[in-house]
This record gives sequence, C-alpha cells and structure tokens, in this order.
Amino acid sequence: MSLILSIETSTPLCSVAIHSEGKLLATKETLEEGGHGKRLTRLIEAACEEANLTIKDMDAIAISIGPGSYTGLRIGLATAKGLCFGLEKPLISLNTLKIMANAWDKKGGTHLLLPMMDARRMEVYAAVFDPQTQSEIVETAAVVLEANSFENLNQPTLAFGNGALKWQASCLNPMIRFSDEQPFPQAKYMGEDAYQAYLSQQFAALVQAEPEYLKEFMGTKPNIKSI
Repeated sequence: MSLILSIETSTPLCSVAIHSEGKLLATKETLEEGGHGKRLTRLIEAACEEANLTIKDMDAIAISIGPGSYTGLRIGLATAKGLCFGLEKPLISLNTLKIMANAWDKKGGTHLLLPMMDARRMEVYAAVFDPQTQSEIVETAAVVLEANSFENLNQPTLAFGNGALKWQASCLNPMIRFSDEQPFPQAKYMGEDAYQAYLSQQFAALVQAEPEYLKEFMGTKPNIKSI
C-alpha cells in the first residue's frame, strides 16, 4: 500500500489530500486570503487526523509544480521539500493544468480538454489534454490569447478555468466550447497521477526541483486590454 500526501497551492485555493493507491482518503482546503502561508501545515495536520494517519505514515509527497501563482508555488514546494527532507521520502511533481484536466476526466466525454489559468492581461497558462489517453497533446505554455488562438484544434474541445472566460467572446474556433464553471486545481485530483508516478519511481530531484513559472514575475499590476 502506498500513502501519498498531495499539496496544491498554485491558485488562491490552497488544498491538500491524502490518497492510498490513488484512492482519496481525506482532503482539506481553504480560500482564506494568505491561506497558503498561514494554513497549509494546519490543513496537512487536519487531513492526517481525518484519515487516522500521521505524516510519518506517508510514502511520498506530491506537489503541484506549476504553472500558477509565484508565491503559492514557492510556499507549496518549500513545504513539500521540507517534509521530504525530514521524512526521507521521495518528491513527486505534477503539472497544475493536468490536475485541472483530471477533474473533468471524472465527468466523462470525448472532447479534448483545454484548461486555462489567468496569467494577467490577455495571457493564460494553457495546455490541451486527450481525456482518453490522458496525454498532453498541446504542451503547457504561457499563451497570449488572440481570436485565432488554438486554430489547429479540429475536434470538439472544452475550454474551462478562469483564463477561459476572457477569451470566450473573441474565440473564432467553432470546435471550442466554454464551460460556465471556473474550477481551481485541487489536491484531491492528484491521487491517480501521483500513484502512477510512485509506481514507476518518477521522482523529482529534491534539491534541484523548482516551480515551473513559465514567465517572469511582474511586480506591478498591468492594465487589462481587450483583444
């Protein structure tokens, strides 16, 4: 049996989960402002208590590595590294957008999945996933949205997330439809991928692991411009 603690801090939603062989045992989350720094360790303790486990029972720690919030990703990875060092457990890093896509896999359907996270102005972090194979068919990137973005997608595609909303009125590709839901990535959807990585020993280099920001930090808030 493998027990994996998953940590997701790439957005305003801070969440943790514990899975056994990919099956969810417990999850805790908060949208409290500054919750990543103030509540993350408490959420971990609460999840362990709910699952009737201790942090020492974990076989690995999984972290959402990005893209996403600079501050959130740093806090999450620093916490995960600290636990791995202290417990002498391996670190598993997972793509944030794949975690978003995992939530939609549970709902069925054959359309391609296009999760989008707001990256300011008309820029998003985006990728395209095939829900049947769970493979990434358009790699994760920071994309400046234009009317003809993703014009090569020629099969039904579902765009979702807070980055998709600002593109909905301008998108010209008739194969892309938009969900009304704006899901944040959640740790409870990290279990299966983390378990498969654990079985294949696809572990991150603990010392060298860094968040995947995809773009440089912007210290000032830019004005929003339309397409």
